[in-house]
This record gives sequence, structure tokens and C-alpha cells, in this order.
Amino acid sequence: MEWQCTGLRWPEERGGPVLGWRKGREVRGSALAYGAGFGFRAEGVRGCAGARGNACPVGAAVAARSTGGRCPECGRLDRAHSVAADTIPDDPRTYRVYLAWFGPGMVKVGITAEERGAARLREQGAVVFSWLGRGPLMAARRAEELLRAALGVPDRIPYARKRAVRAELPGAAERAGEVGALYGRAAALDGGGWPEALERLPFEAVDHAGIFGIGECTGVGGSGGGVVRAVTGLVGGGAVAGRLVAAAGPDLHLETGADGIVVVDTRLMTGWALAAAGAEAGVSVPTVGVGGGVSQDGLF
Repeated sequence: MEWQCTGLRWPEERGGPVLGWRKGREVRGSALAYGAGFGFRAEGVRGCAGARGNACPVGAAVAARSTGGRCPECGRLDRAHSVAADTIPDDPRTYRVYLAWFGPGMVKVGITAEERGAARLREQGAVVFSWLGRGPLMAARRAEELLRAALGVPDRIPYARKRAVRAELPGAAERAGEVGALYGRAAALDGGGWPEALERLPFEAVDHAGIFGIGECTGVGGSGGGVVRAVTGLVGGGAVAGRLVAAAGPDLHLETGADGIVVVDTRLMTGWALAAAGAEAGVSVPTVGVGGGVSQDGLF
């Protein structure tokens, strides 16, 4: 049995990204460092990631472009226990409501278990966020729905939109200002439907640009060029190699020389057995220009 990639994690408040691995029930993580070389070659066939820490019972294969990384049955099992699916309304844990900023005019509202801290925000690639309140799950959910309706903010933003604006972000003060203005509008709703069971939390803009390695107004990682292309899926024998310059959410940003900066969504890496590859391996998997563009066929 080989080690399979399980994607990117952000386990520490001030730490960097960690790439996860699993072999049966054994798990481990590889801490990643900006400026270091990073390269891999996909081997064999991509397998289903399973559900809730359990292996796929049938060992199903998964399509290369699936960001879920699971077969239909394991996907249903995993979602059945998700807070997002509203299947556990009696969850006794404390939840937090947040506002997350990904780019100019791109703010969403969401909830996360308090015990997870800000890990959920880093996993989504939120550049800036602020807590709004804390309390029982259903009170947090009602606040989320209130803010969506009253402020016109969504609870989801397509990941391609987040990625497309990441290379040209405004400065920290402007980022925090946009979140603060929306927080003020949310606070004004007190008494207008805000759940009594939800404790209001003070405004504090937490900026993840540093932990993500994103340079201000200079392109991702301070490289000046920004993201050029994004991997659309791995293939057996295909490689991706370069110098890691930044990471955000599930994405790794690699400076690849002739190919410029290439972003790899690590959700596309889950289920693959990966072998190390040197910088000379380059990029030989399908890619597409960020924000649109002509695909590179790569290997099939």
C-alpha cells in the first residue's frame, strides 16, 4: 500500500501549510516552506479519498478534475455528517459567525466550530476576516441567514474568483477597512433579528497575507508576475515542479521558470500516490490560464 496525498491543512494559527498523507489508517504531514523547491509526479490511478477518515470500501477510481476527490457513495457519506448539510441541528458545540474577505467586493458570511479557531478561514483562502458572534449552532445559522438577506453577502464564493484576484490585492488598511465597514452594518442589525442566544464579538481584522506568503500590490509571493496558469487535473506520469512562493486555502503557488507561476489546487492531488520530482521535471499536466485562457494539453 502506498502513501496517498490528503491535501493541504493549516493546523496552526501562526504556522504554515502542511501537506497531508495517509496509508491505511496511518497519517502524517509534511510542513512546507516558502522559497523551497517543491515537485511531484503522479503515479498509477487516482483513488477515492473515502469518508470521515475511512477508506473507500470498493477502492473506486476518481476523475482527475474532481476537487471532492471522492466517489459518489463516499461523497454522500461525508456530507451526511457535515454542518453545512444541516443534518446535526442538536450539535452541542459552540459556533462562531464570521465575515471573510477574499478581494475587493468579495466578502462572505459563514460559521465554524469555535474549537477549530481560524483554521476554516485559512482553508478557504480568506485574506482577511473578523468574528461577528458566538453561540449555539442554530443561533449562528440564523445570524448567517439574516446577514445574507439584510446585507446581500453570500455564504459561498466560487474558488476560481478568489484565485483570480489574489495576485493584485490592495493594501492591508484597505482590506481591513472593507471588512470593518461591513461589520458596522452587521452590528446595526442588533435588535432587528439578531439571535438573542448569539453573543456579539468585537471587530478585529485578522490578516492572513503574511501566513499565505502573499505580497502587497506586487503579485503573489512578491514575484511581480502573479499567477499565470492553474492545474486542472493530474495524470499518471504527469509532473509539477517549481519553487513554492505562496499558499492560500487549498492552493500552492509555484514559480516554475519558463511556465511562470502555476497554482496547484491540492484538492486535485488527493487520492494520488505521488513521487518526488526535481525542478527539471517542469509542468507536464493540463493547465488553464487563471481567469480564462487557452489550455495546455500536457500529458494524457
